[in-house]
Amino acid sequence: MRVDKLQGVGAKRAHSLYAAGISTVVDLLNYFPRDYDDRSEIKTVAELTLDAVNTIRGVVASDPESATLPRKGSPALNITKVLMKDRTGTLEIVWYNQPYLKKYFKKRGEYIFTGKVRGMYGGRVQMLSPEYEPCGETELSHARIVPVYTPPKQFSQKTFRALMHQALTEAEHYSRVGHPFVDYLPAAIREKYNLCNRETAIRNIHFPESDLFFLQARRRLVFEELFFMQSALFQMKSVTRAQAGLLVKNLDYTPFLRELPFSPTNAQTQVLVEIARDMSAGERMNRLIQGDVGSGKTMVAMAAAFLVMKSGYQVALMVPTEVLANQHFAECEKYFTELGFETVMLTGSLGAKARREALEKISDGRAAMVVGTHALIQDKVEYAALGLVITDEQHRFGVNQRWTLTQKATTLSVNGDCSNTGDIEAIICCPPTLAPANPHTLVMTATPIPRTLGLILYGDLDISIINELPPGRQTIKTYSVNSGYQQRVHAFIRKEVEQGRQAYVICPAIEAPEELEMDDIPQKNKTEMQNVLDYTQKLKMALPDLKISHLHGKMKPVEKQEIMTAFKAGEINVLVSTTVIEVGVHVANATLMIIENADRFGLSQLHQLRGRVGRGTYESYCILITDTKNDETKARMKAMCDTTDGFKLAELDLKLRGAGDFFGTRQHGLPSFTIANLYRDMDVLKDVQTAVADDLPLSDEESAKLKMRIAQVLSDTHGGVM
Repeated sequence: MRVDKLQGVGAKRAHSLYAAGISTVVDLLNYFPRDYDDRSEIKTVAELTLDAVNTIRGVVASDPESATLPRKGSPALNITKVLMKDRTGTLEIVWYNQPYLKKYFKKRGEYIFTGKVRGMYGGRVQMLSPEYEPCGETELSHARIVPVYTPPKQFSQKTFRALMHQALTEAEHYSRVGHPFVDYLPAAIREKYNLCNRETAIRNIHFPESDLFFLQARRRLVFEELFFMQSALFQMKSVTRAQAGLLVKNLDYTPFLRELPFSPTNAQTQVLVEIARDMSAGERMNRLIQGDVGSGKTMVAMAAAFLVMKSGYQVALMVPTEVLANQHFAECEKYFTELGFETVMLTGSLGAKARREALEKISDGRAAMVVGTHALIQDKVEYAALGLVITDEQHRFGVNQRWTLTQKATTLSVNGDCSNTGDIEAIICCPPTLAPANPHTLVMTATPIPRTLGLILYGDLDISIINELPPGRQTIKTYSVNSGYQQRVHAFIRKEVEQGRQAYVICPAIEAPEELEMDDIPQKNKTEMQNVLDYTQKLKMALPDLKISHLHGKMKPVEKQEIMTAFKAGEINVLVSTTVIEVGVHVANATLMIIENADRFGLSQLHQLRGRVGRGTYESYCILITDTKNDETKARMKAMCDTTDGFKLAELDLKLRGAGDFFGTRQHGLPSFTIANLYRDMDVLKDVQTAVADDLPLSDEESAKLKMRIAQVLSDTHGGVM
């Protein structure tokens, strides 16, 4: 059933739901709460806890008041107030810019309010912008455990909660096709691991009957989410291993290694051995190279590319940004030209003539090394003999994108009558006839992944780890300060520039947000979010003699490349940027990384950003600026200052933030778990891995449903969540 058939969903709300990925009732019921409020305890005015969320019941003691206050230089502010009374006292309730509420509340009407209470303000205790409901209405938001969502636009918590309740109430009337309570988990698994059925789980994850029912519901839903994800990846791995791979016989890296100005580390050498073993085994290599910032993954990948090109095949290197594509192209051209191999680049910004020439060289085989962005997987790109696919910064790409690139080299013949349309879904449901010489796959990431997360994120890959930095790599001194150090930070920038060095400044936003800052709302816990455009102008005023420029993701590719080229050439002293520079950009002369609003980034992302400096021979520094004083932020900033070990930071980040926020934002390539937290749910993950490995007896119907659900999981990724 389509979600726009639900009562109260007009065109605007339907569009908002679609934008949030909610098209059907099934999508809606799988949109789980992000938190819960325990409103089972209704307090009196005398029992209220300050600076905390309270639920209170009382009578409106006077007619509501609404007034609009002019504000110099800002839009006018409307304030609506209601005085609520119970047997123990009175409470003033305040809303901002909701004047329609004056007509909603009736004198002597009894209501329940839930919101944050602050201390005496204008002589009264106040509750700010609470949720509200007349007593006697359907109790969705009081006297119970209440779900808290991240509602799509056009919805308040209250209206979205009501929509969810409607969907659950009417669920029994839906057709069995696509019913939200269809259970894909086989009965043997549910019984062995003591899991409730899906209907019980869905109803109690949204509106828990009790704490116990909630815990049972959550465990069931976490289990199934991890189970289907893990099953899909394991099956992909078995399919890959069953395919014949390009057989590389000449495994001598020496000609390439002689071109390098350094010797490989022991860790790099070990990974080269693993790659050579894979490519000479007759099976498809599907390997991840995981290493910290600056550990030398690119050199290893180029060495692997050399072996494949020497055998007469092509190599495709796909990277997430044009800035990084240009950098890799320059490196490959530098080394491979001397060895007799031509390198071409293919990106979205190439002109028509350059693109046509590149496509011709790729299709006729003159281009041995092909470097590019997502342009490498477009329909018009045809490879003469693709033998190795390399993807850099794997967490920016999805499984489907990686498979699309490998399928450029071979056409798989699917067995049987398969109803699935997507490549991966068809392969999982109906394994293909083995095709000869499928291209090897090599994946790189500089983001250290805790083992628990790696089991889900890279379950279809064999993993190599480079856990050693090259000699001479600088240890970056890291400091955490508040915004009161701004002038000292500016002085430090000047000092580094005067010594011939360069600096980055990272801001979390491109431009100032449009949201209105309410003068009357306490600013105690608020910090100003720095943005690239305003910060650049402020920095130019503070340091007028320096060459300062900015970079962000909304700029045209040619503009970004011009800025990065100028920065690498030393023509720009300070580059103010968003995290667009976090991935792989190499500027040896940059020694200072300043990160504004550092609390807004995850540890792994902070570590990635820090790795943009210290890439040369000069002493380098990272300054984290935050005014937030909560305990978690303090712990994260201290960890950044105490260690440069990316794996330790990754484990702590997973513990503090969970898998969903592991990289600060949900980037392409990340598992978009709706409910699982791989740190908190470690015990469930262990059960899942046992269940996936078990050969439990399944009926034909259960087996078919299981295959269908696994295929859906892969289809739903759209190249983005695995």
